[in-house]
Order: sequence, then structure tokens, then C-alpha cells
Amino acid sequence: MTTARPVRPVRIGPRAAAALVLVTLIGIAAFGWPLLADRQSGFAHSQDAPWLFAALLPLLVAVVVATIADQGMDAKAVAMLGVLAAVGAALRPLGAGTAGLEPMFFLMVLSGRVLGPGFGFVLGAVTMFASALLTGGVGPWMPFQMLAMGWFALGAGLLPGPGRIRGRAELWMLAAYGFAGSFAYGTVMNLQGWVVLQGMGQGVSFHPGDPLSANLTRFLAYCVATSLGWDLGRAALTVVLTLALGGTVLRALRRATRKAAFDAAVAFDSGVGVARDTPLKGVQPDT
Repeated sequence: MTTARPVRPVRIGPRAAAALVLVTLIGIAAFGWPLLADRQSGFAHSQDAPWLFAALLPLLVAVVVATIADQGMDAKAVAMLGVLAAVGAALRPLGAGTAGLEPMFFLMVLSGRVLGPGFGFVLGAVTMFASALLTGGVGPWMPFQMLAMGWFALGAGLLPGPGRIRGRAELWMLAAYGFAGSFAYGTVMNLQGWVVLQGMGQGVSFHPGDPLSANLTRFLAYCVATSLGWDLGRAALTVVLTLALGGTVLRALRRATRKAAFDAAVAFDSGVGVARDTPLKGVQPDT
């Protein structure tokens, strides 16, 4: 009796790593630049969101192309990304944002774990883009959501021990990551919206040009006052779904990845062939 070959996440090659570093740096700058702006600078993300979206799309394509170039994978990997993105986009409206309940997060954790950080990043971003089109949630916040979800799925692909930690231990690790990552996603998205909201109390509002430490203190107060309950609901649902359905979904994803053989090297046997002057079986030679 033979055991199934373990499926490891797709590794990040040098070109894919360079593309991921570039898009991450752009994302950090897009989220954080208002904190360093002076009082005379405009800081509405509605103005820079189109530029961020225009830069993000080709960089996502670059990550996919670089990953395929580094690992020698084919269109089957891209097809799986498309299927998972469609499933994730369909899951998002189920919670309709009620109390932060978003079932797509647990799928992003499991998919990032199986497919690896590079494809996980692209999957998270594409899923958020597709769900925004599906739900009509297109706005200046969308490219920021794409980045935040991409980082969330990327982190799942970077978790340790893909070939050693299995079973309940792996599920508990993924659940813990999903719990912490759900709060991190909410916090990052709060940073995008906080700098453009006006009319809030002095203790939680953004003051352009103030010292970074003072603004960060007000930002933490803003997160506790406005989004802690939503983030807790998202984190709790992610933990419950991961522990309840994670084993089944992981097995299905790994079985599909194993059958697709993304990491199989393509080779041609030079010894296999038919001589030009040797007729095929059942075919009469030309006379």
C-alpha cells in the first residue's frame, strides 16, 4: 500500500519574490503616507485609489507570471486560482458584512496554506476584486481591500511546517492565524478609512501634520471604539469554520493540487518516436 505524496505550497522564486516585495512596498506607502503628510497636503484616499488600482493590476499579473516562470507551472494553476476566487467571491455576500461575519476569510487561509504565499496573495486580491463586482462594492476602498486580503492569504502560505504539521495541530495553527489575521485585516482597513473621516471626537480623529506617535495613539482608540466588535465577529467565524470544515477543505485542495501536478517537471523522452520511413500500425505506406 502506497501513501499519497505530500503536497507542499508553491515556493516563491526570485522573480516572484521581487514582484511581491514591490507590490508590498507600494501598498505600505499607499496605506501609510497620510500619517507622514503635513497639514497642507491633501490626504483623501479617493484621489490616490485610482492610481493604486492602476499599479496593482499589472503587479498582480507580474506575480502570477513570475511564479509560473520560476516554478514551470502551467495554466492548470491559474485555472485553480480562478475557481477558488469565484468560490470566495460567492462566499462573501453570505455574511453580508453583518457583525463582521465574512466566511470567505477561512477559505483564504486554507487556500494560502495549500497554494503558497505567491498564489495566495494573488488569490486574495482577485477574490476581493471579484466580490466587489458581485456585490456592487466598488469604490475608493477596493484597491486597499485587495491589498489587505492579498497580505492575509500570503501570510497563511508563509506559516511553518507545511510538510510536518498535519491533522488537528495544523487546523489549530491555521485557526490561530485566522483569528489574528482577521484583526490585522480590520486594523489595516481602518487606517484607510480613518484618515478621511471628519467630524469625529478629538480623541480618535486624524490630525494631519501631527507627530506620528500622537496620530497612532488616536488611531488605536478609533479601532477600539469603532471596529473591535466587527473584527471579533470575523475572527470568531474564521476560527469556527476552520476547525469545523478545515480538514475536509484541506484534503480537497491538496487532492486537486496533487492531481494537477503543478510542480511536475515537463520532460520529453528523445527515445520515443517513430522513424519517418516506418509506417504506423494499421496505416499503409504510400506507394
